[in-house]
Amino acid sequence: QVQLVESGGGLVQAGGSLRLSCAASGRTFSTSAMGWFRRAPGKEREFVAAISWMGVGTAYADSVKGRFTISRDSAKNTVYLQMNSLKPEDTAVYYCAAAPTSYWSSDYGNSRGLDYWGQGTQVTVSS
Repeated sequence: QVQLVESGGGLVQAGGSLRLSCAASGRTFSTSAMGWFRRAPGKEREFVAAISWMGVGTAYADSVKGRFTISRDSAKNTVYLQMNSLKPEDTAVYYCAAAPTSYWSSDYGNSRGLDYWGQGTQVTVSS
């Protein structure tokens, strides 16, 4: 059974940091592009960051550029999202997703066409 399991969420004060992890099991995702999305209360799910296979390329939403960093450890079948300088508006449930391709496409930014999703991890940033 293929699973993506996020962890690392929690409550943090504004300006703080968290590192999210997305551990994959059931198959290797080393050749898959991976992405992070989030859904804030009352809002639609939105793209946050993505990384292509072997980390050859990354992409970020404008709202997190310079603050968030996506990375991957293929040996551990895990993708990370380092979140620094957190703001209250970063409060959301964060999800990771696996793409059916090795390179991330902007078409995935609308949450469509992705193969697998995790169950999400809550991030709450207090002011």
